[in-house]
Amino acid sequence: MRAKKSGSRDPKYFGSIHVSTRIYRALKRMGYSDPTPIQIESIPKLSLGTDIVGKAQTGTGKTTAFSIPLIQKIDPTKTTTQGIVLVPTRELAVQVTGEIKKLSQFLPIRTTTLYGGQPIIKQIEELKKTPHIIVGTPGRILDHLRRNTLRLDRITFAILDEADQMLDIGFADDMIKILSLTPRNRQTALFSATIPPTIKRLINRFLRNPQYIDVGNGIEAADTVKQMYYEVAEQDKFKGLTEILSSDADARKTLIFCRTQIGVDILARRLSKENFNANAIHGGLSQIQRDKVISSYRLGKSQILVATNVAARGLDIPDIGYVINYNMPGNIEEYIHRIGRTGRIGNLGTSITFVGEDDFELMDLIKKKFEANIEKGRLLLYQN
Repeated sequence: MRAKKSGSRDPKYFGSIHVSTRIYRALKRMGYSDPTPIQIESIPKLSLGTDIVGKAQTGTGKTTAFSIPLIQKIDPTKTTTQGIVLVPTRELAVQVTGEIKKLSQFLPIRTTTLYGGQPIIKQIEELKKTPHIIVGTPGRILDHLRRNTLRLDRITFAILDEADQMLDIGFADDMIKILSLTPRNRQTALFSATIPPTIKRLINRFLRNPQYIDVGNGIEAADTVKQMYYEVAEQDKFKGLTEILSSDADARKTLIFCRTQIGVDILARRLSKENFNANAIHGGLSQIQRDKVISSYRLGKSQILVATNVAARGLDIPDIGYVINYNMPGNIEEYIHRIGRTGRIGNLGTSITFVGEDDFELMDLIKKKFEANIEKGRLLLYQN
């Protein structure tokens, strides 16, 4: 979303959405000119104080959708923590914090990130400054609550981001405990790619007459993603992968998904031995290791990231050119989340899926769903 000349447009408007002058200045500096569908639907409702349930995937602009109303509701003259954002992963916590800080760069608002793997003493020192907004993972936030280094009794706005992923990781009880320690009259927003029964119970318990927003039905692939699949025998996968990677003259960023942590490590090592600039990321790495890998990938020092599903949602890297399913996902929904890492915010991307002899049943379901939007390819190694 690059800034456009506003012409006669009121400078306090983000598209058709009214925002404060300082938020507008921040949006302009960030290069944001036109809001995405989730922003158009969410920002006005949240600004009015309405609780919402947003059904949307990562990459739709939902962080900005909840950050703008959150920032505009903060009273920077008060030395109290007024907003909290719960997220499933450390990486997403850092990214959401970064977005909030950029959007509030012209305002005296303090935002602190809390997640495991970082020295707790450093976080305690930050909390002594009483930040206006807390962004963090449920486990570490609960840790601070038990230590009495964090208070939530003045929270006016709570946001649950990637709620279904927090449930998948096992944070259901933690989310309930945290929300139970916030005032009942707070405003609450919940964003999730899917709304399973457990999420519905959470909504019924903690949200007040929420309005539902559904962009893309949560299980649709962007039309900016070119979907391809190759039928490949297990023993030929690596050769097929190197063929595809070698044919990319643009050397765009590539995200490769494997099923297990061991598989990720093995594949990354094999690619490195073949002189491909590849790194691995999964839950078995320390936070310092993960931060180093992501930083290298974002800066273009490495072009290939081999990952487990930890990277399927949460990692906000907008310029990924290719997503390759080296191992098939477990279901259609997981397939959508994976390929949704490319083709972001109007950019074009390509997804490639390797289909082995045990994968035909799921592939048939995927083909049935996407019909003409998915194409079968043929590798050169099978054309001799």
